[in-house]
Amino acid sequence: MDYYELMMHFTRVLAVWALASVGGAALSQTPPAPPQAPASAPADAASSSSKPPAQSAMTARLMYELLLSEMSFQRGDAQSAVSLMLDAARRTGDEALYKRAAELAIQSRSGPAALEAMRAWRQAYPKSVAAGQYELQVLIVMGRVADTEDAVRRFITTLPAEDRVTFLTAIPAMYQRVPDKAEAAAVVERALADSLKDPALAPSAWTTIGRMRLQAGDKTGALSAASLGQNAGAQSEWPALLALQLLTAGEPKAESLIQRYLASPGAKPEVSIGYARALVELGRNAEAHTLLQGLTQQSPNEPDPWLVQGALFADERQYPQAETALQRYLDLTNRPASETGVDRRVGRDQARMMLARIADQRGDYARATKLLDAIESPEQTLAVQARRADMLARQGQMDAARRAIQSVPERGPDDARLKIQAESQLLRDHKQPEAAYQLLADELARDPDDEGLLYDTAMAAERVGKVDEMERLLRQLIQVNPEAANAYNALGYSLADRGVRLPEAKQLIEKAVQLVPDDGYIQDSLGWVEFKMGRHQEARRLLEGAYKSRPDAEIAAHLGEVLWTLGDREGARKAWRDGLRLNPENDTLLNTLKRFRVTP
Repeated sequence: MDYYELMMHFTRVLAVWALASVGGAALSQTPPAPPQAPASAPADAASSSSKPPAQSAMTARLMYELLLSEMSFQRGDAQSAVSLMLDAARRTGDEALYKRAAELAIQSRSGPAALEAMRAWRQAYPKSVAAGQYELQVLIVMGRVADTEDAVRRFITTLPAEDRVTFLTAIPAMYQRVPDKAEAAAVVERALADSLKDPALAPSAWTTIGRMRLQAGDKTGALSAASLGQNAGAQSEWPALLALQLLTAGEPKAESLIQRYLASPGAKPEVSIGYARALVELGRNAEAHTLLQGLTQQSPNEPDPWLVQGALFADERQYPQAETALQRYLDLTNRPASETGVDRRVGRDQARMMLARIADQRGDYARATKLLDAIESPEQTLAVQARRADMLARQGQMDAARRAIQSVPERGPDDARLKIQAESQLLRDHKQPEAAYQLLADELARDPDDEGLLYDTAMAAERVGKVDEMERLLRQLIQVNPEAANAYNALGYSLADRGVRLPEAKQLIEKAVQLVPDDGYIQDSLGWVEFKMGRHQEARRLLEGAYKSRPDAEIAAHLGEVLWTLGDREGARKAWRDGLRLNPENDTLLNTLKRFRVTP
């Protein structure tokens, strides 16, 4: 197990509760700099300079041990390094040395040594926040989930009261990589028993328990926790935020909790904005528009509702309204973070990207280019270049378009693959599927077990008629990752769509459903295979549910075909019209309308 990489994951997670002084100390590998001498000495400096200097705690023996520990670590003898540092810490009682011993153990990827250092540190400093943080992290990384119960309970008591809520809400992210989510949920629930009795902590504690239950697939238990959290503190936003998660996960009963919170005095705008986003995700655009219009009228100088409203208008291709809303967002956020205390670079870049896409659609390449040039985030570099490439390709400059993507600097280990995927998408979008397939196949030959490349190459192979190659690659992906739900779903859907080996197709899709029960696209595949097997009413039920949870043009195409076959012509036309509004360029939908010779 890569202990160091996982510890870095936990460090990033715990940074959200803003214990800057503790977090900085925990990550630092060097002691703090000594205080600087004042610029001018006081009048009695001469007399004070005659005083003997304070005796340093750094004895010759201690210096020798520390140097030997660091040298042992550099030579690769981590066990000796940790042992020497820990002995020095125990003898001197210096917390900085306990911390350094823990860091050496973590960097050497030695879980047991790290745990020994953590426990020694905690015993010496039972109220140390940093010691408790490190102990909790190491236990989770080592898979000793049951032991984290006491560690979480102790750690909460060491935190200042004002930091406890933010830590509680960070807990689910810490357990994301734990294999047994049900065990983790049970452990956390027991660990938070005291927090549930504290009126100041109960709403966030119940929210954390609900999120842990949701991670374990227990939506009913999560909904119960959200309700209990809201009963414990109706003014707290945390249970409402959990309810938003549940609503988008297909739990309609959670909506009443959101509405109850929003009706309370002092409801936070971010919950309203999250509700609007959830409504959009559920395809309830009219309700989202009403909510966003109310927010922009009630608080016209609050930026975020304008950004969400602009995105919604842009998705609906209502470009003038989108431009007005997005420009309003940019106007409201044009002051630097040093003045406002809020860094909105990400939102501003999102607005610019959407405005650039609108300008691009209109053929105003100069304005689109100006907007793209203004984007600040390095993380957006590939997206920006992909947009530039698309503009170049539509002007007939495909070679320059590909070079635009290829020129993006690679800042991380996954960037090369992301560039290949962006370039292959460019080729597909511009009717060059053979070139897209060849690009992916060449890259896959260099990295034959990359899950993302296996899936993308399989899909590209199907587009050029290489169905046997597609099946081979998807089965290879399943062998690499037996829980690759997308591979089971894609293979099952392909078989169903071609009307071949339908029992096997259904079995593959049902496996995908087991792995990801609430995915609308997988439910669409299950409905489609039922339709191909002649079970039209069951297909209708499944497809209606899939479309409700995930409004999508392709699902609308399938639902319309089932309704048409059942004789519900008006229902079919409505489904197809809705699909065209969502995406008028969807190939499946357009091909369906062509086959039925229908203009909805």
